[in-house]
Amino acid sequence: MTAGLKGLKYFVRTFGCQMNENDSEHIAGVLEREGAAAAGRPEDADIIVVNTCAVREKSEEKLRSYLGRLASLKKRRGVLVGVAGCVAQLARGDLLKKRPFIDFVIGPANYAELPQVLALAAEKPGVRTQWSPEWQEFGAETAVRASRVSAFVPIMEGCDNFCSYCVVPFTRGREKSRPSSSILREVRSLAAEGFQEIQLLGQNVNSYRDPEKARSFSALLEEVCAVEGLDWVRFLTSHPKDFGDDIIRTLARRPEACRQIHLPLQSGSSRVLERMNRGYSREGYLALASRLQERLPGILLSTDVIVGFPGESEEDFERTCDVLRRVRFANIFSFRYSPRPLTAAAKLPDDVPLEVKRRRLIALQDLQRSIQIEINRSFVGREVRVLCLGPSVKGGGRFAGRSEGGQIVNFEAAGDPVGRFVDVRVTGCGPYSLHGTSGPADCTPRRFPI
Repeated sequence: MTAGLKGLKYFVRTFGCQMNENDSEHIAGVLEREGAAAAGRPEDADIIVVNTCAVREKSEEKLRSYLGRLASLKKRRGVLVGVAGCVAQLARGDLLKKRPFIDFVIGPANYAELPQVLALAAEKPGVRTQWSPEWQEFGAETAVRASRVSAFVPIMEGCDNFCSYCVVPFTRGREKSRPSSSILREVRSLAAEGFQEIQLLGQNVNSYRDPEKARSFSALLEEVCAVEGLDWVRFLTSHPKDFGDDIIRTLARRPEACRQIHLPLQSGSSRVLERMNRGYSREGYLALASRLQERLPGILLSTDVIVGFPGESEEDFERTCDVLRRVRFANIFSFRYSPRPLTAAAKLPDDVPLEVKRRRLIALQDLQRSIQIEINRSFVGREVRVLCLGPSVKGGGRFAGRSEGGQIVNFEAAGDPVGRFVDVRVTGCGPYSLHGTSGPADCTPRRFPI
């Protein structure tokens, strides 16, 4: 640690996906390495970094609202305010022009330069959004982990697919795979520190290619699962067109690999999928989902769905609903289509009226809610293995954790189960979580290495 920011407090606000959350852990690590300390709220901070997502218009709307709050805070306290992440990379100098109270803008490939950016920001606003064609290594030692139980480990970044609606290639760049030696070194270090679960991250993890030994994703997954001390290994996000049988074989062979897969669908219509440039058909997606469910009994699938893509008809929308009925996802993330800058779809007429998008989204979510209730009810009366992550947001002295299938489980326990695997008897459920009880024998506190 250096003393460059000693005595200062920072606050990081994160919008977006797990990649953004992982980036925020590294941003915090860079700041703490320079002597800064975390603040519990923005009002107590000297430096505020807003880590942003540009994938959907709604995320940018949330950012604009949050920046409005920070503008008044800056007038009162004179804090340094910076924007990081995907919007920073996409908007660059426009952010400073439209919101002159912002002190710095920094892209995902430039977080290691944050101390220099802050030093310059004290004199004049700065922008640091240079692209890097190579993997930018931060390493495990620079991350301030939000959890002592489950850890993110990025394995690749960027995307070469150029789906017609997606801005990721313009905010994260082309695909860059992390050397496997670095990945395995971080995973072994986390296992030695007592982490029970690893989540491998990337915009398209199954296109991973080891720059050192040309390993495929399935070979890397095999090695990660073999690291001593790990109980669960997850990964996201997967692209259906790159999900080969070699990955399925590894999932079937390794008990550490959780039987939960996030497999973005986006649309159940082959016509719309072609316009989206997704590289697979409705039939191809259904065949892959069927293979996963047949070869990996008990697997739970989740997905992403966009409604109202340009040209989507009622028949196209009904085909999407039909895929939900056939596959029976345990969870979905669903959104109304919104044009994103630089994408091919932004040139298409946005011809599905807003009220139709809203109606379709509500209908889709109502259908999924009924499916999730049926799935969750099937667990009532059964015991599920749960990794306890901490106290439940539901309160009442309960705890919360995640099942192997990725379900949130709120439960009562006689001891302190945080950081442990516990067997929870499910006594009830809602559409979005299970709840139950765990016996005292399951709740001996784990000892974290010091």
